[in-house]
Amino acid sequence: MATHFYDITYGNGMFVAVGNAGTLFTSPDGETWTPRNSETAYYLKGVTHRNGTFVAVGNAGTLLTSYDGVTWKSRNSGTTFTLYGVGYGKGTFVVVGGGGTILTSPDGVTWTSRNSVMGVYLYGVSYGNDTFVAVGDAGTLLTSPDGITWQLQKSGTPYYLNRVIHNNDRFVVVGDSDTILTSVNGETWTLRNSGITTHFMA
Repeated sequence: MATHFYDITYGNGMFVAVGNAGTLFTSPDGETWTPRNSETAYYLKGVTHRNGTFVAVGNAGTLLTSYDGVTWKSRNSGTTFTLYGVGYGKGTFVVVGGGGTILTSPDGVTWTSRNSVMGVYLYGVSYGNDTFVAVGDAGTLLTSPDGITWQLQKSGTPYYLNRVIHNNDRFVVVGDSDTILTSVNGETWTLRNSGITTHFMA
């Protein structure tokens, strides 16, 4: 089976990349890579590192943690929906996934299910400007001040939104059919034009 990578992060002096069939590789420099035992055969869709902890998520509610990127332990996510994205802010990990799944944890070990307002698939989550932003199916865009209480926002598009990132005091969202959105506060969004017709996945 060919290896497909879905996400990558950096922390504790190490890059961690995750992919299909439990694929998990680490590298100290981005040049030399070592396969690691993820203890799962499920696809891994997202990974992040914050507060000394790596968190990886994937199919069938798969949720893994590691303190060094080498040794990984499975955690109870409480769901069998696919988990696609993981973010961190205000001392809280936030995971999003199928069926409107939103999970929060202060340490990556104990997880609590939250009400996402909508039962759609959520593919990405990020934190900035004291706000969490989660994105998903049919232009779905949610915001939260704490990862617990979520509010639906108007994205201005019907297309799938696949990823969101925060940097330089603004959020940027990418999705299907050339969709790019930007926002400073997570509530008011502006549609941008890349000049090409494509689907942005990350």
